[in-house]
Amino acid sequence: MSSNDLYIEHFGLTERPFTLLPDPEFLFWSEPHKRAFMVLEFGVLSQAPITLISGEIGTGKTTLIQRLLGQLEEDITPGLISNAHRSRGEMLQWVLNALGVEANPRMPYVQLFQKLTDFLISEYAASRRVVLIFDEAQNLSREALEEVRMLTNINSNKDVLVQLILVGQPELRDMVLAPNMRQLAQRVASSFHLPSMNHDVVKDYIAHRLRVAGGTGEEFSDAASTLIFQATAGIPRLINQLCEFAMLYAWTDGSKVVSENIVQSVLQDGVFFGAETLHEDGKLENFQVLSLRPEERVPPEEKAG
Repeated sequence: MSSNDLYIEHFGLTERPFTLLPDPEFLFWSEPHKRAFMVLEFGVLSQAPITLISGEIGTGKTTLIQRLLGQLEEDITPGLISNAHRSRGEMLQWVLNALGVEANPRMPYVQLFQKLTDFLISEYAASRRVVLIFDEAQNLSREALEEVRMLTNINSNKDVLVQLILVGQPELRDMVLAPNMRQLAQRVASSFHLPSMNHDVVKDYIAHRLRVAGGTGEEFSDAASTLIFQATAGIPRLINQLCEFAMLYAWTDGSKVVSENIVQSVLQDGVFFGAETLHEDGKLENFQVLSLRPEERVPPEEKAG
């Protein structure tokens, strides 16, 4: 039996509440998440040429995509592209692969584009629309984004054959709003930026995931939730990481409640790397680094000297 199994049994849970895998069953509907999903649904239903969703790393964008894919109507043919490469020919190949269209990667670009066009027309003839979702779209070059925009040229004035959903980190918005990407920006019909969670939402988020996993939602003290919020800047993925370690520590201590001291022990032992990345990004400028080991921490008076 693994340590994960033991802490699940220790807390009377049915499964791990803080797994890092995007799981729509655990989706916590904060107000921003509700609005982001509404924008996604509206984009599909209104046949928007391009819908854009942005958010910090780990704010739940991929989970929202998985939820959307799980409830699309039968007249929608989806294609999910998560790790498209930047070069021109490869972009089309990624799109064709996502749609299940076989094509020789050695084909000239024009023939690959024709393959895609033929597929879109055949789907349209069968009364289906194609929705292409580009996750982690901030990794695309400006040239690749421009090529993605050109896919919307296949649409006629009245008929929509393909819709695009761009999902990525905040820099994606900056890329789209750049002066040389004006044509792309003008085709974005709806967009939403998913922020990190505030203190009260973090507390509710932790309780929600515990209840979904068979718990009471009260396995973390209020003080522990506050410290978790401070250490993670309200980013769900980091909250999951820190909560998982805290529950393991509570199990080893024989405690049925995760206290502030237990969370602080996790931070002091340096097993939670998330706080370090936030400090590097400048998101925790006013939060004391607790992830250093005791011998590495310097008292304030020594720093001042």
